[in-house]
Order: sequence, then structure tokens, then C-alpha cells
Amino acid sequence: MQRVRINAGMIALVFKNGNYNRVITAGTHWIGFREQVVKYDLSQPFEAPKALELLLRDQVLASMLTIIEVKDNEIVLVYVNKNFQRVLTRGRYTFWNSLLDYKFVSADLSKIEITEVISKALFSNLLMRQYIRTFEVAPYEKAIMTVDDTFLKTLEHGTYHFWKNEQTIKIAKADMRQLQMEISGQELLTKDKATVRINFYAQYKVTNVETALMHSKDYEKQLYVTLQLALRAFVGAYTLDELLEQKETIAEAVIKVVKTQANKLGVDVLYAGIRDVILPGDMKDIMNQVLIAHKKAQANVVTRREETASTRSLLNTAKLMEDNTMLFKLKEMEYVEKIADKIGEITVAGNGNVIEQLKDIFSVNK
Repeated sequence: MQRVRINAGMIALVFKNGNYNRVITAGTHWIGFREQVVKYDLSQPFEAPKALELLLRDQVLASMLTIIEVKDNEIVLVYVNKNFQRVLTRGRYTFWNSLLDYKFVSADLSKIEITEVISKALFSNLLMRQYIRTFEVAPYEKAIMTVDDTFLKTLEHGTYHFWKNEQTIKIAKADMRQLQMEISGQELLTKDKATVRINFYAQYKVTNVETALMHSKDYEKQLYVTLQLALRAFVGAYTLDELLEQKETIAEAVIKVVKTQANKLGVDVLYAGIRDVILPGDMKDIMNQVLIAHKKAQANVVTRREETASTRSLLNTAKLMEDNTMLFKLKEMEYVEKIADKIGEITVAGNGNVIEQLKDIFSVNK
């Protein structure tokens, strides 16, 4: 016989001639000469030295163990004293249940939704990351989710976590803000065969994310082509002068035509406009010449109008002086004064009235 001491927090299995005999707990025990003792730490998982089924025939030992069976496409999260410790994959695991407080959460990986009660803080844990797929949808976005190329649901903004398995998950996103599309450098022919280059823009917004992403391939490219064709059709119906004068009207007409097609794409066109109408070099020179000629004609009209008004004023003044001698005299003195201002020196003879001589010099016989 030999005496064996089992310390607190330890346990031992006794084997006789290689066969399991019994379990002994903390304390002092007497062991036969043909018996062997294998000690185990109660804070560590139990590793069976023999087939576990043989050991579990002992009801005392079986009551001390917690057995966890992990199936295919399954994992088990192990919590010790309420703290996450490890992940168990396929297999059988045994834990001593007398010292530590264990909690086990089983998760089915054959589905994609995480329905188990698991803290989201663990989703970024290094041990869990290999089992989880994470998708981000920005606050200004919406997304559609497909599983194995089959539409599942629409996702609002947020962070989404799914189990990682053989199923394929795809997330397609759409920007839900007001957006602007530029149609630049479009060379078009007007009704009078003038070639112009137009820069056009449109403001739009996605209104139905499922229609835009599921039922339309490259909805932005389709909207671009729709706007381009509508613009081409309307420009071809106007002469160059009409195009320059009615840019806003054409833009509004383009919106009306495009709206129906845009709605089929899940998009609403809010506003459109012609930013620039660029003429070729020779056409620009011709337009400048027309503009200069037009402005000269306007200037000539203004000059003739002023000359006519001046002549009419002189005629009216002459008629008044003809009818009024005193007015004629006043006008005569006014001109004498103006002429005298321009003369530096006046010489008069001494044989006569000086005033009369000045009058004779400047007066005009009526």
C-alpha cells in the first residue's frame, strides 16, 4: 500500500492493471501496489486516457464531467466564469464541472443568420472572426442582399454579421443621396445643320433600390444613355438661334421625356440643364460678326434718333424767335457772349459810340 495526497483543485483516476478502477478527490488516500494514479487539474478540460465510454460507466465520474458534442457545421462558444474563452469545432469535449462555472453556446453554421445570443463585441474577436462575414452599409446607402444569387432582403444602413459557410452572400449598394450626372462634350447637329458641342447635367436620386439594383443592369449607364438620346432629339428639332434662346425650355422638355424611363430604372430625375453651348471656331467668328453688325445697326438707329430730336428742337426754337422779337434779341446776346469769350482782344475806333460798334461787330441782321 502507498499513501497518495490529492490537493485541492485536483482530482485523480485510479487504474489497476491498466483498467479504470475509481475516481478519488482532494484528500489523502491509500493506493494498492498494483494501482496507478493519474492526477488532473479541475481548471483544465479533461483528456480521457482511455475510451471515454468505458470511463463514463462509473456514475460518480460521469457526474463530475460535462460532455459537449459538436456536430458538423456547428461550433460551440465556451464561457468560463461568464467570460468568453474558446471556440469548439467538430468533436467531443469533456470538462470538469466542480470548480469552474462553464457556459456553452451552440451555433449552427449551416444557416447564415446569427440568431444565437452572442454579444456583438465577440464578432471582431480573433477566435470568432474566421466564422463570421461582416458587411457595412453607410448611412447614406441602401443595399440588397442575395444568397446563392437569390434576392433575400433590403438592408438599411448599419453593420451586418452572418455566419460563414458554403452559401454565397452578395451585397449590392446604392447611394441614396441626390447625385449629379455630367454629359460632357456632346457634338450635336441643330435643325439648321450647325454643329455644336453641349455640356449637359442632370440631378437625380435613387427612389427604389430594388428596382435599380435587381431589375436594371448598370442603371447609371442606362440613365446616361437615356439623357443623351433625349438631348440629341431635342437639339435636332431647334435651329441654332432657337437653341441659344431656349436652353431652359429644352432642359425642362428633356426631363419630362426622361422621367418615365428613369422611373422604370428606380430613379427620379429632379433637375437638368444645359451648362454650356460651345460653337466651332468658324461658327464663333460668324456669330461675332453678326453680333457686331447688330450692335452697329442699333448704334446707328440711336444716332439718327438723337439727330432728329436735335433738329426738331432747333426748328421749334426758330419758330419761337420768329414770332417773338424780344426772344430773338436775348438769343442774339447769348451768342454774342459766347463769341466774346473766345476773342482775346477787340479794337474799336474813337469816333463813335463803343456800344454801338460792338453791336455792329457781333449782331446778325435779322
